Amino acid sequence: MKDIARDLGVSVVTVSKVLRNHEDISEATRKRVLDRVKELDYTPNLAARGLVTGKTYLVGLVVPDLLHSFFAQVAKSLSRALLKKGYCLIILTSEEDAELEAHEINRLLARRLDALVIASSTTNPTVFERIQRQGLPLVLIDRNLPELHANYVGTDDEAIGLLATEHLIEIGCKRIAHLRGPENSPGTGRLKGYQIALAKHKLKSLPGYVSKPRSVDVQSRESGADLMRQLLALNPRPDGVFCYNDPMAIGAIHAILDAGLRVPGDIAVIGSGNLHYDSELRIPLSSIDQQTDIIGERAGRLTLSLLESKTHPRSKTIIIQPQLVVRASTERTRRPNR
Repeated sequence: MKDIARDLGVSVVTVSKVLRNHEDISEATRKRVLDRVKELDYTPNLAARGLVTGKTYLVGLVVPDLLHSFFAQVAKSLSRALLKKGYCLIILTSEEDAELEAHEINRLLARRLDALVIASSTTNPTVFERIQRQGLPLVLIDRNLPELHANYVGTDDEAIGLLATEHLIEIGCKRIAHLRGPENSPGTGRLKGYQIALAKHKLKSLPGYVSKPRSVDVQSRESGADLMRQLLALNPRPDGVFCYNDPMAIGAIHAILDAGLRVPGDIAVIGSGNLHYDSELRIPLSSIDQQTDIIGERAGRLTLSLLESKTHPRSKTIIIQPQLVVRASTERTRRPNR
């Protein structure tokens, strides 16, 4: 850094600020420094910097599953937001296993993280209370733990259930089932929205119409297909299904088609997440857009504000409003005859 500063006639502090992507450097100076860095093939020693600054410039992210592209999309936008300030993201998965999650959190803490972002697989706040006592910035995403009073960024899950169910009602569905999620804030919130919509329109959830899988986010498609087959065996069978997430909805559609039925003619299906491939499916999937990019970006901004704060600010909750996206899996204007 001293060599680069001497070569360019700037201070070592200026070079350091450029390498940390500091905002108060002109674009011309930034370009000169970065060009010289590239010429010298210079890589800053982040471990050495950490000894001086007390920071590792590492932020940990723990999610249930990266195969579910909802979390991959959130991770992408979160990483983009953090990178602007020179922070790197370390990603680990819990596979919806609370014990594994605790183990992975401990692995991350051993790396002296600057902050932790997590979509937790547990409803037990104990491990996070310990993190808060240690003063490590903590941000929950997608899954809230209200009794923890922690920073949280996520979508209005009750609104998701309400939007999805009312859409099915609007297209003429009378017997609406729900493939629900786990006993966490998204699972309970979306179930509540579903129940509110039915009550508002004086409809009933018939026995067996709310089905819960053994695991969600991990093997969601298989769970959706298994639960849909159970619904098809009911009499009367549902004419509309709201699924906790898009992979479950995809599994449900496969089961319906395998049974020789039509989507949406016999059974309309809607999911949640609005994943990037929904429009490319055999039957393009209607979904509730949870604003994944916004979740990641807002979580990144909140994390950076915590890292830059000189005090311990009060916890903040950021709730993002979902949007209905209609595609072929619910595109019908009236109730089917059967």
